[in-house]
Amino acid sequence: MPFDNLRGAPVLVTGGAGFIGSHLVDALLELDCAVRVLDDFSTGRESNLAHCRHRIELVRGDLRHARTVALACEERRFVFHQGALGSVPRSMEDPATTVAVNVGGTANVFAGARDAGVERVVYASSSSVYGDSERLPKVEGEEGRPLSPYALSKKMNEDLAEMFVSCFGMELIGLRYFNVYGPRQRPDGPYAAVIPRFFAAAVEGRAPVIYGDGEQSRDFTFVADAVRANLLAAVTAEIRDHVAVNVASGRQTSINELARELFVVSGSPVPANHQAERPGDVRHSLADLARAHAALGYSPETDLTAGLAQTLPHYQAVPTGGAA
Repeated sequence: MPFDNLRGAPVLVTGGAGFIGSHLVDALLELDCAVRVLDDFSTGRESNLAHCRHRIELVRGDLRHARTVALACEERRFVFHQGALGSVPRSMEDPATTVAVNVGGTANVFAGARDAGVERVVYASSSSVYGDSERLPKVEGEEGRPLSPYALSKKMNEDLAEMFVSCFGMELIGLRYFNVYGPRQRPDGPYAAVIPRFFAAAVEGRAPVIYGDGEQSRDFTFVADAVRANLLAAVTAEIRDHVAVNVASGRQTSINELARELFVVSGSPVPANHQAERPGDVRHSLADLARAHAALGYSPETDLTAGLAQTLPHYQAVPTGGAA
């Protein structure tokens, strides 16, 4: 079995009440792991863990509090660091908090894992590290300049990982997520990602908002593929120090195409409401997956149409304001 080395292991998931984190918790419980979750619920939701609350240890705490993080890392074999303040627009409005949580918090996680003797840390990076590089597909080692404080924070995390490996001999693997979507992703608030916003609009019969001309493109990744990449990263024998790899579908989709496909899936075709493009947004994104396949054995298993079909029932069942 590919995950035997992980089965039954004591693990920590930071941000485990969040969108990706809670799905990762589910997968780890299926492997009979002893799961501890660290979350301050600033963006995560207790409802994401309600179905498994009795099976996990929950630590309420802030990544910026070094002692809290250190205690959470104790007696853990693996750490999956998903906790962060996401969103490019949020980081443009409040860069200091984004950097404090994402960079300072990650430094605390790496230090806590070092001091606790954790075997390996798998941490969430982002496709935003490619910045103003216009080359497609995006290949590791060909990064551009960051276009937002959020992107900078993720680049700094990768630099931190390199330093911790060099100084302390740790095993750290970064996963550069490309536009992950799926059930439990929040559609509410000004910083919501495009797919949950579109689903909420479809369910309510509203026009979806598209920033700019809609011809900007993304590489959309179903959450189950992102989770599987985390599990593969924990057990791979190909990496013994640090590497950051793309996690994506390997397919380029424009926002206009996404809107058409989503509304076919939902059966609610409504003309889009185009608004001014947002500062800090990348124009095009498409991942090269060669390194992820070679290092982790990762290949995407869910295409966009299937992923949207699996995601729709969540938004039909949960009112927009209360979606997890």
